[in-house]
Amino acid sequence: MAGYTFEEFMDIIRKLRSKEGCPWDREQTHGSLKNCLIEECYETIEAINNEDSENLCEELGDVLLQVALHSVIAEEAGEFTIEEVVSAEAEKMIRRHPHVFGDAVVEDSEGVIQSWEEIKQEEKNTSSAIDDLLRVPKALPANIRAEKIQKKAAKAGLDFEGVPQVFDMVKEELEKLSEAVKMGDKGQMDEKFGDVMFLIVNLSRVLQLNAENSLTNATNKFINRFVDVFALAESRGQNLCELPPTSLEELWREVKYR
Repeated sequence: MAGYTFEEFMDIIRKLRSKEGCPWDREQTHGSLKNCLIEECYETIEAINNEDSENLCEELGDVLLQVALHSVIAEEAGEFTIEEVVSAEAEKMIRRHPHVFGDAVVEDSEGVIQSWEEIKQEEKNTSSAIDDLLRVPKALPANIRAEKIQKKAAKAGLDFEGVPQVFDMVKEELEKLSEAVKMGDKGQMDEKFGDVMFLIVNLSRVLQLNAENSLTNATNKFINRFVDVFALAESRGQNLCELPPTSLEELWREVKYR
């Protein structure tokens, strides 16, 4: 199979966007491609989680395709080019790593992160903790956005005294949620459920865990158990949809504790 250079790859994308190219590619805009970029990023994460290097190579290519498409769309509009994207990122990496490309000295990874944040604040001209907080993208997945917000708030001094305090607040918010459920107030239920979720993410931060990873692992565990329960029922000639709740619970416990 012939190998292609990056320049040739970009020429292919420009050809796809040309009048002689592909109607679908030509119709795309930054807005229409948003979901494509998100999906390709998640498929890349899936390949990483599966430790599938062959698939990872393919998915990284798909992410690169999205970068190339957005860059060519911008190029056509006279906004910026892929060369400017690469150059700006290279300059940023050099600027944010003065301990590698300059005379700065850092002792460890924590020092690198602190230096990175300080330089980033200078670049963004963030003069306060509020500016820093408001710059967290609203388009991030809710769990990730909540965690970033909480870390920045903690850095500014607004943090819990320890794990017990977080547990107490979780219990308090669960009680409020329970009251909202009893009242049948959908608006309050939605608000209090959000408060509980926000605190759970905060708890994961205080415990130095990753809420997104923990929930992913729990979901995968549920799927595996469901598959095992289905297989167990099938082996006994049973149909899950026809079993009463008590029988389903017995099967679930049997799979869980075997």
